[in-house]
Amino acid sequence: MSVKRRNRVQISRVQPEIEGGRYPIKRIVDDVIEITADIVADGHNALAAVLRYKEETQSEWSETPLEHDINDRWQAQLRVDRLGRWQYTVEAWIDDFASWQRDLKKRVNAAQDVAVELLIGLDLVKQAATRASTVEKADQDAFSRCIEAIGNQQNIAEAIKVALSDELADLMRRHPDRQYATRYKAILQVIVDPKQAQFSAWYEVFPRSCSPHPGEHGNFNDLIGRLPYIADMGFDVLYLPPIHPIGTTHRKGKNNTPVCEPDDVGSPWAIGAAEGGHTAIHPQLGTLADFRKLVAQAKVFGISVALDLAFQCSPDHPYVKEHPEWFRMRPDDTIQYAENPPKKYQDIYPLEFQSPAWEALWEELRRVVIYWIDQGVRIFRVDNPHTKDFSFWEWLIESVKKEAPDTIFLAEAFTRPKLMSQLAKLGFTQSYTYFAWRNSKWELEDYLTTLTTTDLKEYFRPNFWPNTPDILNDYLQVGGQPAFKVRLVLAATLSSNYGIYGPPFELCDGLPVEIGSEEYMNSEKYEIRSWNLDEPHSLKHYIAQVNKIRRENAVLQSNDNLKFYPVDNENIICYGKHSDDFSEVLIIVVNLDPNWAQSGWLKLPIDEFDLPPERPFQVHDLLDNRRYLWSGSRNFVQLEPHTAPAHIFRLRRYQRSERDFDYYF
Repeated sequence: MSVKRRNRVQISRVQPEIEGGRYPIKRIVDDVIEITADIVADGHNALAAVLRYKEETQSEWSETPLEHDINDRWQAQLRVDRLGRWQYTVEAWIDDFASWQRDLKKRVNAAQDVAVELLIGLDLVKQAATRASTVEKADQDAFSRCIEAIGNQQNIAEAIKVALSDELADLMRRHPDRQYATRYKAILQVIVDPKQAQFSAWYEVFPRSCSPHPGEHGNFNDLIGRLPYIADMGFDVLYLPPIHPIGTTHRKGKNNTPVCEPDDVGSPWAIGAAEGGHTAIHPQLGTLADFRKLVAQAKVFGISVALDLAFQCSPDHPYVKEHPEWFRMRPDDTIQYAENPPKKYQDIYPLEFQSPAWEALWEELRRVVIYWIDQGVRIFRVDNPHTKDFSFWEWLIESVKKEAPDTIFLAEAFTRPKLMSQLAKLGFTQSYTYFAWRNSKWELEDYLTTLTTTDLKEYFRPNFWPNTPDILNDYLQVGGQPAFKVRLVLAATLSSNYGIYGPPFELCDGLPVEIGSEEYMNSEKYEIRSWNLDEPHSLKHYIAQVNKIRRENAVLQSNDNLKFYPVDNENIICYGKHSDDFSEVLIIVVNLDPNWAQSGWLKLPIDEFDLPPERPFQVHDLLDNRRYLWSGSRNFVQLEPHTAPAHIFRLRRYQRSERDFDYYF
């Protein structure tokens, strides 16, 4: 019978929850998580429920009550106030005392005889007093007073008063009968990351192209000299492609030619040479001390250094000789190089994650990550994680974050949607996206709606990149400077995490190696480039203004509350982000046509904004500091791509008039 009674309460649809608790949700430190559950039981008994939670390393669970909302839906809030992996679940039970107190009140209101009912309640209170016998004396004394009053048949009025009192209800809630409580089937998890996991602006740069002397190989000290330039643009993550020695065997030449010249520097992703592998530094970039100096100086500017984590090797990597068992051998006893038929990458050997020696390989790769963490690095951009073992990433990320919970992993995986989603579930903090190829209005609205309104929002943090060293899409190739401005504003305001590959981005480099290719002409992946950072057409000041707007407006620092608003022109996109109480509202309007001026009427939900329809309101363009008076829900916009392809409006609720001054009569 007891087993059946335990099942009287049923708990279902606990949210947020990913696949029955198989994967954790993600939040940042100090976030408040809204947790809900459906809780039902047979009959008409009152229920009680608690949210149980703890940080993973804690031995004891904490609890907070769930409150009934509507239609058997219960809710509670959980504030996660420190980094790490947290756990939570729900427990519920029949609350016999609350049921009794509820029914007693009805009987009293109906003027019924409640003598027997008081005896039933007295028994419940005595049982609770027994459960409280080891707690503080104040509760014991309170129980004694209540028992005496309810049991006094000579003063029924006082007995009823005490029985229905809030004091007794609070006392009984502190000492409930949970003998037959039902606990939810799963212990759910949440990974709590630092603020930078949710809000960041990345700048990718090749250190070897940072020399002030054209044609010379740059180094870390040269990059230190460029830090003020990067900081002035407002970036807080400096991402470096691989900084390790580069192999010479099958080295690629300029523009990815299969044969290199003697002075060709090779691709940084062909990692490993006589000087070392994944924990070594390319000699021409500097020493470990120089790198540590770079990390320290970047921190002075509020910038975190991110490293590329590319688990692959050149044929010259020490692993090839020391651990050939970590690679796939071909029937002719040669090591399998990377291929994406018909493309061949003879300068790269993939690691074999299913090797019989996989445990030693996995431990070595973990050692590599911990090594760079020890040098002050907390952010890693992971190259092609979808081509490696999923179980490896789940193990590695969880293991590393136990030691350094503020570590951030960005998954560079341009592959099928479900593969990208799976990587995020396995623990990747942020994810590259399809943003670079979403250029039309309907594509952007459809894609962002998927990212921000489905279960993806619980674990998939998008990081929008308009360009990368591998991606120069058609829009940037043909759109000129307006296209770069448009894509910057979209990336920086649609997503709270975004990045650019510079200096090609701010200098509006849109020249491909050939028509139909997304590769840059004279790509930095294969050669050293020199850049004139003072070009008059540079977007550095425009970028700085956009990043300033992001820092000063909290609604742009998350992907919550993104809404699209209709415009009667398919070349204009309008969307907004707002605080929960609508006290802060930003409205972004962008001309998606980089060639021609576009105009249209947009429609805003002014009732949601709590704006009276008969009174004008002001919108303040944070990009150029211009202000406009709008009225009602429909307003006209016109954007000329070569002067102002976008507006970032802040809604100003109260517009002053001459009546606001004391000399108005």
